[in-house]
Amino acid sequence: MHERTAKANVFLREPTADTEEIRNAADANGDGRCGACRAGGGCSPSSAASGPGQRKRPSLTAELYPVAQPTPELLAELAEASRRLDGRSPEEILTWAVERYFPRFTMATAFGPEGCVILSMLAKIEPRVYVFNLETGYQFQETLELRDRIAEKYGIAVDFQYPDTTVEQYERQHGGPLYVTNPDQCCFDRKVRILYRVTRSFDAWASGIRRDQSPIRADTPIVRWDKKFGLVKVSPLANWTKKEVWKRIVDEKVPYNPLHDQGYPSVGCRPCTRRVLDTDIDERAGRWTGFAKTECGLHTD
Repeated sequence: MHERTAKANVFLREPTADTEEIRNAADANGDGRCGACRAGGGCSPSSAASGPGQRKRPSLTAELYPVAQPTPELLAELAEASRRLDGRSPEEILTWAVERYFPRFTMATAFGPEGCVILSMLAKIEPRVYVFNLETGYQFQETLELRDRIAEKYGIAVDFQYPDTTVEQYERQHGGPLYVTNPDQCCFDRKVRILYRVTRSFDAWASGIRRDQSPIRADTPIVRWDKKFGLVKVSPLANWTKKEVWKRIVDEKVPYNPLHDQGYPSVGCRPCTRRVLDTDIDERAGRWTGFAKTECGLHTD
């Protein structure tokens, strides 16, 4: 029996055999448990009723991905960990996350500068962490090729996780490209739904967001409960700046997307990403031009 003890939360579980088992579980829509259950303080997958140390599980509006409310004890543990880790190096934060949650610790990456830096760190700390990319079918070729460069340099094979439909099927269903008329729905269908599916197999996930990227991300804690997806969220680069990220890329020759050298401060799906004249003004500039939209929905509650 594998035992993990935290300040306000103790849970017991059998260790997962290896990353391949996790990969298969993610591909099969998970093990049916919510993140709070797996983190030691949530609901039963077979019942929405509350029990000792549990709260009633709310359902997402019109969705098939129920997520749990964590217990107060779990929230207190995460808040204490976030306070303690704030100001620590990203490597120290990732080491804590790996020691606390691996092998049920994962990372989603769009191969942005931050994601590539975190991958370079994971290669030294624990290269077996399951890392995946939300392959919407709309990504730039440069982004897809970066996956191979990362694998060649670090030996980390980032897994592609796909929507249920191809681009052709999806556009046929909606009478054309939905990103033209309703980019929020397009992002939800081809990104958010897939993240729900994959994270059901994990207790915690890492993101590459930084506090100085946008006002929405300014208050990002190092560790918090992700109430949208129902598991712990770790942001090891939250207190880093853009300058620090690029210094690490240059110093260690971390592979990165060549589109950043061509006027793209942020790279997402090809149809919704544009070059900008001044890449220093807003790191989210060039995304969803013409819409009051700066986030795809993965990092908003």
